[in-house]
Amino acid sequence: MAHESDPELLVALALRLKGFGEIDDVATVHGLDTGLTADTLAAMAEAGRCMAREVDGVTKYILTPTGREDGEAALGVELDSIDGRVAVQAAYDDFLALNTSMLQLCTDWQVKEDAAGEQMLNDHSDDDYDQEVMARLVDLDSDLRKVLAPLRATLARYNGYPGRFRGALDRLLSGELEYFTKPIIPSYHTVWFELHEDLLATLGISRAEEGST
Repeated sequence: MAHESDPELLVALALRLKGFGEIDDVATVHGLDTGLTADTLAAMAEAGRCMAREVDGVTKYILTPTGREDGEAALGVELDSIDGRVAVQAAYDDFLALNTSMLQLCTDWQVKEDAAGEQMLNDHSDDDYDQEVMARLVDLDSDLRKVLAPLRATLARYNGYPGRFRGALDRLLSGELEYFTKPIIPSYHTVWFELHEDLLATLGISRAEEGST
């Protein structure tokens, strides 16, 4: 059975993935109760692991450097305690093999060539072009689910990713084109970025070490 992570570890990880988020946003990442999330954030703030800030009358939270370090250390301890490092490392390697294709898809979604072969912003007026890019994303999504399977078998917190990816993909295919790459909203790229950051945090790898940005 997949390991169930401690709520504080889940909240700290969700806050790292979001960067700066409201209680509801943090709770949604791993499907936690909002009350539990609020209590956990309050305890983390008291311990100096996160800070609360008012933005336009809304309370948002951000990890402190101590919170980020403690969270990453806790992820490593958890992973080793369940002998999950080999499985997660293998899934991460498989994810990286797909990441290049995802980056190309995002580029192709945002930029295309005109009749003269010059690059131009994709204004999404060419439905055939957009449909071809989306078809490639559907294929990539199928490959991604194979990467997620061993992760879900190791750590229960990965169970939420298939639904989050499917939700973004369904909205994209139904005509909400912003659900491909738009930041802030739970677009396919947003969830992809969060999964990438999740794997890096879990394995204790920095983006500089990986060579990504």
